[in-house]
Amino acid sequence: MTNKTKIFTFKQFSIFRGDSGMAVSTDGVLLGAWAQLQNEHQILDIGTGTGLLALMCAQRSSQSQIHAIDIDEGAAQAARYNVTHSPWANRIQVQQSNITETTFEKGFDRIICNPPYFTSGEIALDHARAQARHTLTLSHQALLTACKKNLTKEGKASFILPKVEGTAFIELALSQGWFLSRLCHVHTTSKKTSYRLLLELTLTPIKTESNELVIHQDTQYSEAFIALTQAFYLKM
Repeated sequence: MTNKTKIFTFKQFSIFRGDSGMAVSTDGVLLGAWAQLQNEHQILDIGTGTGLLALMCAQRSSQSQIHAIDIDEGAAQAARYNVTHSPWANRIQVQQSNITETTFEKGFDRIICNPPYFTSGEIALDHARAQARHTLTLSHQALLTACKKNLTKEGKASFILPKVEGTAFIELALSQGWFLSRLCHVHTTSKKTSYRLLLELTLTPIKTESNELVIHQDTQYSEAFIALTQAFYLKM
């Protein structure tokens, strides 16, 4: 496996990018730490990339079985490598496939996805990176349809998106019969407007739980950000 970047080391596992289109990002770590998980869940990670979210779910939910899927061959290879070299290889299955064309034997209790979010603008020249960042092969409507097909009745699906795209994503989801169960506005500092939305959808009517997260306080990470991510980052 060729490595485009150095190893990114977390407290309990490491990530090799390999030929995956995306490197480790704060977005991914935020989503993996924020999603509500419980033991013995069946979890589906859509667009797994390097396998980051699948590995975070395995660390947080000690009895869960995780199915990680990605359309890109390089991403699937990187994810398999990272899963194999993790403590949870027996609980994570990696599949190279298009989620819109894939049928599973049973539904999932949790779906987690750091989806492609650019719907316009300049597209990256690197095809794998473009595929990971732009809605080239997976539109948000198709993603929501696939999630509804594969989520159990009481299940929950968690995503992270830029604010503008996330707001549109929520509106689209509500029009398709979803309910917004949790919403977190992410700010880089308390003086700036939110730039990311962490959101959780369910198919069961529920009141939305809404809050905010500030990443930086003065010149350091905020206490809230540290509390959320310290189980993963080495220096926290």
